[in-house]
Amino acid sequence: MSRLVRGAALLSPLLLTGCSGTSWGWYVVNPFTDTGLSNLRFLLSGLQYTVALSLTAIVISVTIGLVVALPGLSSARIPRTISRTYVELVRAVPILVLILWVYYGLPQLTGLTLSVFWAGVVALALSDSAFEAEIFRAGIQSIDKGQYEAAHTIGLNYTDTMRFVILPQALRRILPALGNQLVYMLKMSSLVSVIGMPELTRKANELVVTEYRPLEIYTILVLEYLVLILVVSAGVRWLERRLNTDARNK
Repeated sequence: MSRLVRGAALLSPLLLTGCSGTSWGWYVVNPFTDTGLSNLRFLLSGLQYTVALSLTAIVISVTIGLVVALPGLSSARIPRTISRTYVELVRAVPILVLILWVYYGLPQLTGLTLSVFWAGVVALALSDSAFEAEIFRAGIQSIDKGQYEAAHTIGLNYTDTMRFVILPQALRRILPALGNQLVYMLKMSSLVSVIGMPELTRKANELVVTEYRPLEIYTILVLEYLVLILVVSAGVRWLERRLNTDARNK
């Protein structure tokens, strides 16, 4: 494995400089030329939409996921069945299909037309909420039953027990999984480009049409997502360490 990594590291400069036989045209994204700088600004202009779309969708999906997960933990059969049915149905639909259905199908069914931004948010949030529900269910079930008994002993009702005792502990345990879902959401946001959302992938596609340099432009797109996801992953790890430190200091 280490030989393969060293080989790839040695070959990468050759590929990027065109020695592989591929004719690169980095001038289209050269920041030292007016055209290249303008193209880079155009590519980066989609970043705000990607971030806003992903963050809004993840907040809504976490909320729906928690609402769906709690009935699934009930001892009553009907709430458990409804929760399980929602998870299985939503999880079975591909995200791209859900995006197309919300944007093109929902207006015909309900008369409600959503903008490309909100259609993307709704589709991403619905799709991700099923996975969030499973994450919450596993996290809450991992809390020792003694915690419930202790909360009941001091007179807390169900809502206060979940709010002050169970969910704070469960949140620390599921934070890595939630971080993975946020990274997943950032990547899946590229699919919203099919309905015209001017996010990173859509901007790259539009620039490829005008510059005819797909290799260089999509390489920049890969680097954009790589940097964005590395930053988000570092932020999630920092938050995880912070919560664990606070928990130990209590």
